[in-house]
Parts: sequence; C-alpha cells; structure tokens
Amino acid sequence: MRTVVLYGRAGCCLCDEARAMLERVRTRHAFDLRERDIDGDDDLLRAYLERIPVVTIDGDEAFELFVDEPELERRLGMVHTR
Repeated sequence: MRTVVLYGRAGCCLCDEARAMLERVRTRHAFDLRERDIDGDDDLLRAYLERIPVVTIDGDEAFELFVDEPELERRLGMVHTR
C-alpha cells in the first residue's frame, strides 16, 4: 500500500483543504495517510514552514502549497474514471 504524508500545522487553511482532498481521494482508493505537524519538530519547521502544505508519496515530495487531485491520482497510479 502506498503511503501519503501531509506536512502542515494547525490554523493553516491550505493544509485543511489538502487534508479534505486527500480524504476524498481515500474514499475511492486505498493508501495509508499520515499527518505530521511541523510545529512539533524544529527540523520540519525549518524545512517546510514557507511551503506547507507539503505532501509526500512513499517518501518523495509530490506537492507543496497546493495539491492537485487528478495529479495526485495519476502519481498514485490510480486514475479515476467516472
């Protein structure tokens, strides 16, 4: 199973939007979704503060600031057709 990690922080509207989109995609496709709060880790805070939300897929950075839903599905290798 693929692993998707959302790096963000509380009070981040873009992070909330990314989380909602990731949950929507999860209703159609199985992947392990993890969240990391950058405020709890100085290294993450330095690395991601100006870029959140950041989404990784299996450890590789895939998106920052904005997560494109069709592109996420393409990168996951799960193109959704209606």
